[in-house]
Amino acid sequence: MMATTPQTHRVIGTDGFELDPADEAAMLEEVGHYEQPQAACIEALKIVQRRYGWVPDGAIGAIAKVLGIGPASVEGVATFYSLIFRQPVGRHVVLVCDSSSCFLSGFDELKQALASHLGIDYGQTTEDGRFTLLPVCCLGACDGAPALMIDDDTYGPVSPDDLPGLLEGYP
Repeated sequence: MMATTPQTHRVIGTDGFELDPADEAAMLEEVGHYEQPQAACIEALKIVQRRYGWVPDGAIGAIAKVLGIGPASVEGVATFYSLIFRQPVGRHVVLVCDSSSCFLSGFDELKQALASHLGIDYGQTTEDGRFTLLPVCCLGACDGAPALMIDDDTYGPVSPDDLPGLLEGYP
């Protein structure tokens, strides 16, 4: 038996964070797909992240209210998944795969070239706020190693020479 979908209402989390009504409605729609509302937690986090680019602290409490679970449960899911960002990131997130396949196929050269081209290292954002550079344990693109992902787009195999052209496509 599927959970019933509650009516939307004004949801305010901690720090005065208020969910956008469209986001709350999208979360409630997700809740309707599961027997237990907490099963929609990752989708709720993704909804907030799509709007803000990351999940602000206040959103954790707001999501918890919509799902009817404790904020610690939402925080646990948010911090477990590496693609849920709990701090601000650039307009575009560059994820560099460091799996075994990518590591053996030129990961180090690719990482160094990216860091040099962007002028940042892992966990940093360019001064103009355009890019954030992060590692990821696997993109599932082993046949295209070394691989990277920019936003939702996966590329591979990528050489250092490919980087300027790839990055230009993300203003």
